[in-house]
Amino acid sequence: MNNAAITFSVFTKPWKMPIPALGAFVRGLGFDAIELPVRPGYPVEPANVAQGLPLAVKQLADHGIKIASIAGPTDEVTIAACAEAGVPIIRVMVPIGDDGYLATIARVQREYDALLPLLEKYRVRIGVQNHCDRFVCHALGLRHLIERYDPRYIGAVWDAAHNALQGEEPELAIELVWSHLCMVNLKNAFWRRTTGPEAEDVTWRPYWTSGRQGLASWPRVVAELKRRGYAGVVCLTAEYSDERAVDRLIAEDLAYARSLWA
Repeated sequence: MNNAAITFSVFTKPWKMPIPALGAFVRGLGFDAIELPVRPGYPVEPANVAQGLPLAVKQLADHGIKIASIAGPTDEVTIAACAEAGVPIIRVMVPIGDDGYLATIARVQREYDALLPLLEKYRVRIGVQNHCDRFVCHALGLRHLIERYDPRYIGAVWDAAHNALQGEEPELAIELVWSHLCMVNLKNAFWRRTTGPEAEDVTWRPYWTSGRQGLASWPRVVAELKRRGYAGVVCLTAEYSDERAVDRLIAEDLAYARSLWA
């Protein structure tokens, strides 16, 4: 497989510029597509998604950029807007509530059961992403949550960095989510100690770094995806602890990702 089988997307959370300027900027970086935040403070907000999302698609198309996914709510207005605009995926994450893991899974599955008629009507998919800490955090958890659903409507957005932070081997993780895999997130991180060596209670937090530097082996991830014939969206999420270097690091990481698929 070569780069032609992969759509390289970028999560545009770091940049709140108007959509036409965003399209030119992202095309200049070398991306094919974006994941657009539909959140307060961004060009398309939940309150104006019905008009704003189709318009954003048209404005981005002027620069050869498409919207591969959004990060936003899963109400009918947003689902319908995605259908009208031709946006196939709404990416979400699942935090674990105070009632615990099993109760959260049962509650979220009831929510997805209620959403299925809308997803089927509009032909839009919810993509559930694993996230470290108190979320559905690894591939096994994603499979447990979504394996009962038709992957056309409830899919897996597998994140290599969050997977590595939780200690899962990438080849096994990809096997677990393969039946429902609708998008791959590439970023990287490692655990950094936040307390001194004398602390009685040691704490750690992720440090978000470039693709070559973290716990997630991008070469192993790409090798397994290529072995399985993955052809779809790879989203580089532009998350770096050094926020001043985002523009430089995302360009370097895109070049690195493209080289691994070449």
